[in-house]
Amino acid sequence: MWLVVGLGNPGSKYQNNRHNIGFMAVDEIHRHFAFSVWKKKFQAELCEGTVTGVEEKIILLKPQTYMNLSGDSVQAAAQFYKIPLSNIVVFHDELDVAPGKVKIKQGGGAGGHNGIKSIDEHMGPTYWRVRLGIGHPDPRAPDKSEIVSNYVLSDFAKAEHTWRNTLLEQTAKYLALLLKGRTSDYINMVVSD
Repeated sequence: MWLVVGLGNPGSKYQNNRHNIGFMAVDEIHRHFAFSVWKKKFQAELCEGTVTGVEEKIILLKPQTYMNLSGDSVQAAAQFYKIPLSNIVVFHDELDVAPGKVKIKQGGGAGGHNGIKSIDEHMGPTYWRVRLGIGHPDPRAPDKSEIVSNYVLSDFAKAEHTWRNTLLEQTAKYLALLLKGRTSDYINMVVSD
């Protein structure tokens, strides 16, 4: 069984924020493969389904705890379903990856991402991270922490919708490659198709 997590903040206020691209990715997987109806469990929205080409059942999870407490929800779901860290994939926004690009790694540091930091604190770092590029705000700005916070909590501009929507569609379409361990093929297909 796989646990596929999208990180974001709950509520309509945050729905279209750059910080919520993890939620958007999981929503697209849900839509693309016609997963079951979302239900509330483990302080999250959760559903089950399958992906063409993958034999194991997949649980999709969107923690509703706000980003900083995402680990509470992910740990509860992983423990209940007895899913090892090697079968957990977390989709999240990444400032240090160009818009529309994707990078994947297993383990590593949180890189200042509070959702990843929370999961690391609860479970350790050796799960899979799919880092969805949102780009970086102007690096010359004087107060970088405030600028970064405002940037990730702002909505995608209309001009960004084309690359964002393509990235989300490809992220879902080629999910089987990722779950089969073909990470290089997955990245190539997501960013080049």
